[in-house]
Amino acid sequence: MKRMLAFLLIVVVSLGVIGATSPALFEKSRLGLDLRGGFEILYQATPLYEGGSVTKESLNETAKSLEKRVNQNGASEPEVTTEGSDRIRIRIADMAEDKEAELRETLVKPANLTFRSMRGCADDAGYCKIELTGQDFQENGASVQQDGLNQFVIAIKLKDASKFAEVTREVAKLASTGKNALAIYLDDEQISAPAVSGEIPSSEASITGTFTREEAMELRDTINLGALPLKLEVKYSQSVGATLGKQSLQDTIFAGLIGTVFIVLFMLVFYRIPGLAASVSLIIYTWLLLAAHIALDATLTLPGIAAFILGIGIAVDANIITAERIKEELRNGKSLLSAFRAGSKTSLRTIIDSHVTTIIASLVLFFIGVGSVKGFAITLLLSVLISLISNVLVSRYLLWLMIKSGLFVKPGYYGVKESEIRAL
Repeated sequence: MKRMLAFLLIVVVSLGVIGATSPALFEKSRLGLDLRGGFEILYQATPLYEGGSVTKESLNETAKSLEKRVNQNGASEPEVTTEGSDRIRIRIADMAEDKEAELRETLVKPANLTFRSMRGCADDAGYCKIELTGQDFQENGASVQQDGLNQFVIAIKLKDASKFAEVTREVAKLASTGKNALAIYLDDEQISAPAVSGEIPSSEASITGTFTREEAMELRDTINLGALPLKLEVKYSQSVGATLGKQSLQDTIFAGLIGTVFIVLFMLVFYRIPGLAASVSLIIYTWLLLAAHIALDATLTLPGIAAFILGIGIAVDANIITAERIKEELRNGKSLLSAFRAGSKTSLRTIIDSHVTTIIASLVLFFIGVGSVKGFAITLLLSVLISLISNVLVSRYLLWLMIKSGLFVKPGYYGVKESEIRAL
């Protein structure tokens, strides 16, 4: 009787803890954009200049620049990740449609500021030599000012005054040929081309033109975004409305609950007492898997929920294997406790083998896959590991308590008819 009380105490405490903490766990869960709405963009990077290459460092720098632009637009918890050798993926959830359109434009907005000259260029080549790039300018160093004629100019601060002095000195030497202009380009568009008459030993330069106040401020903001080290081309784009994402989440949870109810009923009808232990461990398994997701700060997506539900099937399968082995031992005429021990022992190897193969498949998906495939793999891997814990520890211990209580000794409680038992 004490063991039955221990069983009831474990069940009541476990269900109480799960019921009390589950709402908070759901609130803390990080939902992907397919569940709460948002958009996703996959960029392919190419070298900025002809003859260049996409390196790991330049790809990471570009990702950081994109993340900076996203943060400046007020997006909450953006995900900016590199994939492979030349791709960058951006995921942003909970963003209004008007903000989304503005951010899409900002992400690829030209901000590659260069100073170019005609040094060493053919007569018809124009400003072919790049003297200064965005890397030479101070971050957020552009500002709008007014000159003596009340014209708006954009002042830019340089990191190295000596480099600017050297460039202007060399360009000034071309005065006799009329090629002593230092053209200022934003991406491939020429903004101005002031003549350089002598060395300028300063860490500041100015962009002049017939700018309105609004145009000058927009140009300043564009420059301050920082130059992207690589060119980007959109390879894939997806947008999910907040309403659609919420509906997808509700439908998925409802389907999962219905499936779980049918599984519990199936276990209780066909496996009786082992099915009861399996059902309790299944509830504990689901809670542990959700808690593990939150502890790892993993993002829950639709593929992740699919792996979540698949994991429930894996956990149930492990319990079915154990229950069937116990039934087989009972049919062979063994006592209930002996059948439990033998069935648990013989089923363990099969369960471990099946779980190991699933773990290998999950690891392959994780290291080879990208995006949502990785999320599926992580959830599946967690499902398998927690399934082992719930089956080997929780389910078997609960079943052992009920067997040792002496209240469930009839073979019928384990799905075995008296007529099926073979004499030893």
